[in-house]
Amino acid sequence: MPSVTISASYGARGEQIAQAVADRLGLAFLDRAIPLRVAHRLRMSDESAASSDEHAPTVWDRFAGALSPVGTVTTATGVSPEPIEDPDAFRTETETILKRVADTTGAVFLGRAGMVVLGGRADVLRVRLDGPIEARIAQAVADGSDPATTREAQQDVDGARDHYARFFYKQRQDDARLYHLIIDSTVLPMDACVDLIVRAAQAHLANREGQTSPVSQV
Repeated sequence: MPSVTISASYGARGEQIAQAVADRLGLAFLDRAIPLRVAHRLRMSDESAASSDEHAPTVWDRFAGALSPVGTVTTATGVSPEPIEDPDAFRTETETILKRVADTTGAVFLGRAGMVVLGGRADVLRVRLDGPIEARIAQAVADGSDPATTREAQQDVDGARDHYARFFYKQRQDDARLYHLIIDSTVLPMDACVDLIVRAAQAHLANREGQTSPVSQV
């Protein structure tokens, strides 16, 4: 089934754009739903799994050895959930879910290094949303982020996402070779970004079926 993977820098409106693309293509949208399903398979608490996604740099720092591998994570609720002691099991279960969904219903996948996990598939369009740091920070503030903490959030979130790709896959998220389409979503309005991705996905699928030209011509 056709799928789209979307990798997005902080402030690039990844979640909004990915959800809109999924709606337009009639596909499921998978982001935080993935680690919750992983939690069920690994019998971890949902809170623990959600804190272990690519938005939580302290967890990935611990995986890399910067912190104790058996430490706990204190959440915004003040609860210290069950520690994640086996990052490889977490990665494997996440990959299993991505591949199973891609094999069956197809989906729009945001994050989770989907461009690597599903990178060898002809039925998957791989997209990167990015833009200059200052423009992304300004866009995040315009979208409602706290101006006082946005710069720190940008560094933390982008660092965590980069670390996820490096730690598990030895890849850089900004490597253009991982993508079919790269969009500066700080320059184009959201509707235009969605239109580009939808058209590219449709052209990519049609090209795979031998009906039209490659996605690069979209």
